[in-house]
Amino acid sequence: MMTARGTSTDTPLIPPMVNLGPEVDVLRAEVRDFLAEELAAERFEPHCDAWLSGWDAGFSRRLGERGWLGMTIPREYGGHGRSSLERYAVTEELLAAGAPVAAHWVADRQTAPSLLRYGSDALKRRYLPAIARGECFFAIGLSEPDAGSDLAAVRTRAVHRDGGWELNGTKVWTSGAHQAHAFFVLARSSPIDVADRHAGLSQFLVGLSSPGVTVRPIRMTSGEHHFNEVLLDSVFVPDDAVIGAIGAGWQQVTSELAFERSGPERFLSTFPLLVAVVDHLSAKDIPCDSTRELGELIARLWTLRQMSLAVAGALAGGEAPDVAAALVKDLGTRLECDVIDTARLLVHTEPDLSSGERLPRLLAEAVAHAPGFTLRGGTNEILRGVVARALGMR
Repeated sequence: MMTARGTSTDTPLIPPMVNLGPEVDVLRAEVRDFLAEELAAERFEPHCDAWLSGWDAGFSRRLGERGWLGMTIPREYGGHGRSSLERYAVTEELLAAGAPVAAHWVADRQTAPSLLRYGSDALKRRYLPAIARGECFFAIGLSEPDAGSDLAAVRTRAVHRDGGWELNGTKVWTSGAHQAHAFFVLARSSPIDVADRHAGLSQFLVGLSSPGVTVRPIRMTSGEHHFNEVLLDSVFVPDDAVIGAIGAGWQQVTSELAFERSGPERFLSTFPLLVAVVDHLSAKDIPCDSTRELGELIARLWTLRQMSLAVAGALAGGEAPDVAAALVKDLGTRLECDVIDTARLLVHTEPDLSSGERLPRLLAEAVAHAPGFTLRGGTNEILRGVVARALGMR
């Protein structure tokens, strides 16, 4: 087993494998029945990268009505008190179906766990019930024009004023900010300490309709609008909207990144395309060479799923498997790109976003979104550095 060095005892790089159990199979069947009904009613059609591009507030509310949002939020805060592994099963079924989950994605995946861990009781009672109902959506305010994956280079400033904080700066690649209600902002609340560049960072909950907040679109080459630049011009944030402790932002953010990097979205963004390729080739009697290519992808996907489940199990046990999460994200996003390359190799179909046929449309979506796969949630180069340091490499 791969272990991380540099501690008194070797720690497994990947947590122990977990078994979802038969009770989760019942839940999974319920989700599949729901999705089949939604598809039959033509309330959505499968898309690649739907956790970024599939914004449908009505779909999110329908999930909330069934208790499939806020699943791990305690009942006292409007959630359902279920396990993170049950939530995992629901999530992977939604992603595999290419369902439109973007509206609630950030709020359910990492805002809710962060509020539970670091938020005040007032913030929990204000936001968590609405997240569980599918009525409150969040974005993430980490990256900046000259910071990227190096969050120690964050330059958004937070200056204390009477009763709160004044924020000035710019955030970029803020997915869904033009439609979300609020976002977490990582800002520098004290000058940079050259001895510890991660010190002096704090997190704030900022309403996206607050005075001084301007959201500008960053369009993809396809013309789609999912990303944004968010400008903060003397935005006032009250003291009770501080997340956790002032100066503890770096530690808080890194604990959140395990949720962001290790989930099934890191290897299922192009799964609808993979299914479409298999269906297309099956109808034409798959050549042996194609079978080998597809078999390799599916084997890698299954291995990544087991790794991702192991991280989910560790998170459920209160651990912080940051290195394992980084490994899942690195390997997963490379797999997603390889699915596209294999599809283009095996199926002689031109990508076409406007096509009425499933395969060319899904291929075009995957190609258009692929540049972001290895960037969002931390670039692959940054993630490999995380893993290398854990293995004691230099």
